[in-house]
Amino acid sequence: MGNIKTQDILNTIINDDSIEFMNKMEEKSVDLIFADPPYNMQLGDGLRRPDSTIVNGVDEEWDSFESIKAYDEYTRKWMSAARRILKDDGAIWVIGSYHNIFRVGYILQDLGFWILNDIIWNKTNPMPNFRGTRFTNAHETLIWAAKSQKSKYTFNYEAMKAMNEDMQMRSDWNLPICIGSERLKGENGEKLHPTQKPEALLYRVILASTNVGDVIVDPFFGTGTTGAVAKKMGRNFIGIEKDKNYIKGAKARIDAIKGVEDLSCFEIYSKRKQPRIPFGAVIERGLLSAGDILYDSNRKHSAQIKSDGTLKSDNMEGSIHQIGAAVQSAAACNGWSYWYFEDKNKNLVSIDELREQVRSEIYGNAI
Repeated sequence: MGNIKTQDILNTIINDDSIEFMNKMEEKSVDLIFADPPYNMQLGDGLRRPDSTIVNGVDEEWDSFESIKAYDEYTRKWMSAARRILKDDGAIWVIGSYHNIFRVGYILQDLGFWILNDIIWNKTNPMPNFRGTRFTNAHETLIWAAKSQKSKYTFNYEAMKAMNEDMQMRSDWNLPICIGSERLKGENGEKLHPTQKPEALLYRVILASTNVGDVIVDPFFGTGTTGAVAKKMGRNFIGIEKDKNYIKGAKARIDAIKGVEDLSCFEIYSKRKQPRIPFGAVIERGLLSAGDILYDSNRKHSAQIKSDGTLKSDNMEGSIHQIGAAVQSAAACNGWSYWYFEDKNKNLVSIDELREQVRSEIYGNAI
């Protein structure tokens, strides 16, 4: 086991069984797993529309299991293989429907993964429920999990917030299913794969949880959405797929994509990764002085700066974070974003601008 070096197979599609191949790969060598496994959603009788025409559902052999027990055993095997090749600070995304996602989550936890979020993908254009016997199934669920509770996983918080018009990205994502020119067709003109995922979905996943140059493994590669988006975003991929027809479509799709020349546009800025600057450094440099007053953005609360970089408000003293939390009766507060000072024109300016000035003076181009 573990005789195939990850660097030797970057940006390739492997025609093999995902469990067998991942068990041959180098241990702890990939940054992210994105898995769109079989859902075990066999419909039994053919699904028909009201006009009696047949709906093209998922009836492929790869989605057929003789029992729930067999599906669970298969899930445990591929997840164990995926866990083995994942770096200690790596993470996994698994997508599923009500048919399988609850079993997937149970097994993930059994194997030691630490669930970070479940994401609801709300399909803005779902397939209707033709029989009228249930609610229209308009969403799928993605589970995002770190390899362990101690993993220092990647989360590009600022990037996701910026994508969402400077508001925190929520765990419900409203995106359409894969349609139009993005949907790959076979020689017969029909869709090549029954459950091809939209590139917009993978874009969010990859932007949120990887960095430029990271390695993403997709053990159920299908028509290559993971690889296509990874190539567009300056990430590396390894796809594993048993079906040669899917591989043919995926390869043509990915080969047609021009690689990224300027990777700097995909570098993610993160305040959390920047060197820490104490508020006292702002005082030391004379950017603010002891006795100056800080305000919140609405001038509702104020605090006086002390010589050691702490604040005093009423009978309370403490750090910019502690006093910011105390005046709001909050459990916690980021003082850098909460407090403001008055400039010469009596306009309020965030003290975070002073932190960035100090950071630039100390570290210069190193950051």
